[in-house]
Amino acid sequence: MTNLILAAAAALVVGIIIGVLVGRSGQGGSLRQRRAEQKIDELRGEFTRYQVQVNEHFIESAHLMERFNDAYRDVNQHMARGANRLCNDEEWPEALSQESSGRLEHSESDSSEPPRDYAPKADPEEKGTLAEDFGLPKGEKRPV
Repeated sequence: MTNLILAAAAALVVGIIIGVLVGRSGQGGSLRQRRAEQKIDELRGEFTRYQVQVNEHFIESAHLMERFNDAYRDVNQHMARGANRLCNDEEWPEALSQESSGRLEHSESDSSEPPRDYAPKADPEEKGTLAEDFGLPKGEKRPV
C-alpha cells in the first residue's frame, strides 16, 4: 500500500511539473501575441499621426498659395493702375500688345532642333566619331 501511495504522490508531483511547464509555454505565446498587438497599435497610431501631418501640410500649402496668388494679383493691379496713371504716352498699350504678339509668333515659328549629343555625319557610310578606328589611316589598327 505504501508503494501505491508513493506512486500516486510521484504521479501527482510529475503532473504538477508538467502542468506548470505547459502553462508557462502557453503564456509565452499569449505574451508574444500581446506584444505584437501592442506593436501593431503603436504603428497604427504613428501612421494616423503621419496622415494628419500630411493633411495639415497640404491644407497650409493651399492657403499659402492662395495668399500668394492674391498678393500677385494685387501687385499686378497696382502696377497696371500706376502705368495708366503715370504714363503720358497713349500708344504704350498698343506697343505692349504688339511686342507680346511678336514674341508669340516668334516662338511658334521657331522650329529649331534640340541639341544633339553627337556630331551628325555627312555621309551615312562615313564612320562616326565613336568608331574605334576614327581618325586613323586606313589599314592601321588601334594599339591595344
